[in-house]
Amino acid sequence: MKTLTRNAYAKVNLALDVLRRREDGYHDVCMIMQNLSLYDTLTFTVEEADTLTITLACDKAFVPCDARNLIYKAIALMGETYHLTGHVHVELVKRIPVEAGMAGGSTDCAAAFHAMRELYGLDVSDQELMKLGVKLGADVPYCIMAKTALSEGIGEVLTEVAPLPDCFVVVAKPTISVSTKMVYENLHANELEKHPDIDGMVMALEEQSLQGITERMENVLETVTEVRYPVIAEIKACMKECGAMNSLMSGSGPTVFGIFTEKEKAEKAADAIRSRKLAKQVFVTQPYNV
Repeated sequence: MKTLTRNAYAKVNLALDVLRRREDGYHDVCMIMQNLSLYDTLTFTVEEADTLTITLACDKAFVPCDARNLIYKAIALMGETYHLTGHVHVELVKRIPVEAGMAGGSTDCAAAFHAMRELYGLDVSDQELMKLGVKLGADVPYCIMAKTALSEGIGEVLTEVAPLPDCFVVVAKPTISVSTKMVYENLHANELEKHPDIDGMVMALEEQSLQGITERMENVLETVTEVRYPVIAEIKACMKECGAMNSLMSGSGPTVFGIFTEKEKAEKAADAIRSRKLAKQVFVTQPYNV
């Protein structure tokens, strides 16, 4: 029997632009992705068996623990691709909010790819894992890479960039669910009047200028999600009132994050969001840079 434990880190989008809708129904995007020190923990156990079987358990009852789960799908895909056998059991401790625009499912999926490679001693590169990962989701290749990155195409074309410098990040997920499909279907990319300065943000990251980075934080998907869910704008305003350099929705939402230079201000913002009942899931975290 072999056992392995891995942490799977959440991400936020420091900037998110949508360039066009493709003929295949996907959208071409251009965004900057950054990991945070908020993470799920996955413990993998493998026992010998003649065929590959998978079981999954989670500390949160609302998380599906069957073939719908991306962890399960990643293990099954690795088994099919590399002809693996054995009984794989996974224990998941879930901390990252679900359906929140933070790649919680994708980062767990990436952890499963990494764990299977290590547990089975496979001579497989990250690039090969990323090619498999994109079959399960556009954010999975980034989560396998797990470094600050410029993400293009549908999210699978990744270029490492300089990481977000030291700061404090408040993450707040309001008690609403947002359909990513709905957001993209209602976004008219060709009608957008303003686009994020992605090149400028890459340069600000290289210069490690937190001011330059936060000035360029922008997410075009807010043009859809904020209109339908005013609480997103309320959380952003609350963070700024409490001293955030800037605040932004991550992904298609509904999670909002704010960048702070001082932990005291970050904690004050988290307390204010809770006391105003804008969100129940609120975290004070930091950038996670490998």
